[in-house]
Amino acid sequence: MPQKAAESLKEKAKERLSAYLTDEGLRRTPERFAVLEAAYDMPGHFEPEDLIRKLKEGPLKVSRATVYNTLELLQQCQLIRRRDIGAGSVTYERALGFRQHDHLLCLDCGKIFEFCDPRLHTVEESMGRLLGFDVIEHNLTLSGRCQRSECGKKRAEQTEN
Repeated sequence: MPQKAAESLKEKAKERLSAYLTDEGLRRTPERFAVLEAAYDMPGHFEPEDLIRKLKEGPLKVSRATVYNTLELLQQCQLIRRRDIGAGSVTYERALGFRQHDHLLCLDCGKIFEFCDPRLHTVEESMGRLLGFDVIEHNLTLSGRCQRSECGKKRAEQTEN
């Protein structure tokens, strides 16, 4: 994403968070906005620990608890999405300005691949009609083993240890 577009998206996210906090009667703290900015600076999927490391580089001290609580808050105002990727692992991704997509998860190296298949939208619509259900969103993660050479090396290292 070009720098100018990324900054514009980040400003929209800040506006949405500010409005949400005001509407809910919550405090507008610099720490909450720092977590939002760090999340929107992350490329693709990230884990809470990635944010904690990134925030340690900045001038503001943000506690681990504040990071986790703010991630919950950012989900509530639909600025990030939480993805359970199995084995108790969770990743997050920005939600604002991104199209619906799904995921392939490599069980060996943990890499997440994104894909978009318009046929899934057709399935959503037809199942909604068939079952009288208003589908708002879906979350599809296909798990398997990627065939990338980097992954093969990682698998070989894991079996040797």
